[in-house]
Amino acid sequence: MRTSSDEAVQGYNHKKNSKQRQKNYNSTRKGWVAAVGIGPGGGKSLSLEAYETIKEATVVIGYKTYLNLISELTEGKEIYFSSMKQEVERCKEALKLANQNKKVAIVSSGDPGVYGMAGVLLELRENLDLEVRIIPGITSATGTAASLGAPLMHDFAVISLSDLLTPWEKIERRIEGAASSDFVIVLYNPKSSNRVKHIEKAQTIISKYRSHDTPVGIVTNNYRNEEKITISTLGKFVDEEIDMRTTVIIGNSKSYVKFSQIITPRGYTL
Repeated sequence: MRTSSDEAVQGYNHKKNSKQRQKNYNSTRKGWVAAVGIGPGGGKSLSLEAYETIKEATVVIGYKTYLNLISELTEGKEIYFSSMKQEVERCKEALKLANQNKKVAIVSSGDPGVYGMAGVLLELRENLDLEVRIIPGITSATGTAASLGAPLMHDFAVISLSDLLTPWEKIERRIEGAASSDFVIVLYNPKSSNRVKHIEKAQTIISKYRSHDTPVGIVTNNYRNEEKITISTLGKFVDEEIDMRTTVIIGNSKSYVKFSQIITPRGYTL
């Protein structure tokens, strides 16, 4: 009879073998596609694995703004860029080129598995006999948190205010649930030129459960040369300059500001 420890050892070996198989997958083929997270600002926020993957690629695909952040890595490569809202088209192009035995990196800001290209790429892959890699990156939540101090030391929820792909009514329920449960709340895509009221609606919902003095951190252009960091309060933060390049972190009932940094206590006895 196999014991639980045997199962654990076998599971460990299975993980190692799976990783080895992934490394050698399609070893007779030269083409592959990788969804690469370049972090919030490219450059210094780029992981070594992301750097090496982009350098190895012969084709790089992405939103033009993101490609500009890594321009020093793309010289001499085939470049395909497109505008926002063309994520599906970019992934289709990446898979097509990889199927032609090209090494393709399709880049996302932050992490490709957090509101990025990884999911679309895997959904579209279908039965293509291709190696598909997912290369993680620093997502805006953690990059923004680092710029603000330590606001994510306890449980937190990440919510996008964009209703392009998710009904606003569902987003409202998620905000309500996170606010009523005292999660620190990270807001992605808080405001755009065509969507200016959602952030105010979010403020109204959260204010039912938290003091107007709750600290709120606002970071625009995180990890980029023009980064702007603002610390405000729940009662006033919507008056600050906020756009699609901004990430907002709203503290929980225990969060506070010290030395111009937001701290959410983990609960240690100090």
